[in-house]
Amino acid sequence: MINEKMRGLGAKRSVIRELFEYGKIRKAQIGEENVFDFSLGNPSVPSPTCVNEGLINLIKNESAISLHGYTSAQGDAGVRQAIAEYITKTQGFNVDKDNLYMTVGAAAALTCSLTAVVNPGEEVIVLAPYFPEYKVFIERFGGVCKEVLCDTTTFQPDFERLEKAINKNTAAIIINSPNNPTGAVLSEENLVKLCALFKKAQDKFGKSIYIICDEPYRELVYGGLTVPYVPKYYDNTLVCYSFSKSLSIPGERIGYVMVSPKIKEFREVYQAVCGAGRALGFVCAPSMLQKLIPCCLGQTSDVSVYDTNRKLLLKELTEYGFTCVKPDGAFYLFLKAPTEDANEFCERAKKFEIIFVPSDDFGCKGYVRISYCVKTEQIEKALPAFKKLAESYNLI
Repeated sequence: MINEKMRGLGAKRSVIRELFEYGKIRKAQIGEENVFDFSLGNPSVPSPTCVNEGLINLIKNESAISLHGYTSAQGDAGVRQAIAEYITKTQGFNVDKDNLYMTVGAAAALTCSLTAVVNPGEEVIVLAPYFPEYKVFIERFGGVCKEVLCDTTTFQPDFERLEKAINKNTAAIIINSPNNPTGAVLSEENLVKLCALFKKAQDKFGKSIYIICDEPYRELVYGGLTVPYVPKYYDNTLVCYSFSKSLSIPGERIGYVMVSPKIKEFREVYQAVCGAGRALGFVCAPSMLQKLIPCCLGQTSDVSVYDTNRKLLLKELTEYGFTCVKPDGAFYLFLKAPTEDANEFCERAKKFEIIFVPSDDFGCKGYVRISYCVKTEQIEKALPAFKKLAESYNLI
């Protein structure tokens, strides 16, 4: 017998991946330049020069054993120390190498963290709309995914709903800021309010409740905004980070978990993260990619391209009669569908060769996600198609 739950996950891809595959087929049929694919968060902006130069330098100067051999299970000590020093310097929060566990991207960081601090039957709160794979990660080991809808006028937390959702079975909450799919950045004011709510809940239920931060978009913010560093506000925090978006290397799959030294049971929690990595087969993240990271810390791809795309899409789509909340970070636009059924909206968009993602699987119906991490030229070429789509709904 096979595990039917796993078979089901393998038989049906996520809606994002399904649309991405549809786009590949359509491009082969009519030409890539004729398909306006906004489905996948796959950066088109080139990596900063430190990536290729760093890899070339490693290949030239490192021995094969050093470059391609095993590191420690939790990651190379020198790499972890470099990241710890960078966090300490940039965030004003003291971190040591032994607070860090290197992972195969943010997905592995999240699954290790969730497996470490959540027991079967316990609940993990996710603020909807949210990245659909959270539900998969939580339910994989018997956790319960508890959706709490945000205020859809701002996509900041709805604290009345959030407070009602917390109970004796709550083990953790996942915070994703900047957010996928809305681009919303959790304000410092709301972060303080959220932390106070969970501190109160910890006292009430006499247990640790963890904040798990999913931060692959931390550097992708606009208009001079900064993203508050959650461990400075709440002790029981684990930070899951990926270099995929900041360095435009999503296929390389490299990231880390930072277990806050302020966690009361820090040693036990860190050991649980290490144990989860062992149980899941995530020990020793790719060695060469680990060793690339120290020379890339503080570097990013050209974020100004995303800002240009954001402003262009927001301006033109608003003029066409569409409604969306201005994104302050990441590279997604969350557009209100002009019909109650977002899936119907997406199907109609395909007639104009536009591909975007319906919001149902994000836990918030009636919207679509537009990923604008594409070349600006693609957006410019797509605008007439967006206009025709708007006209088909009599928005103009």
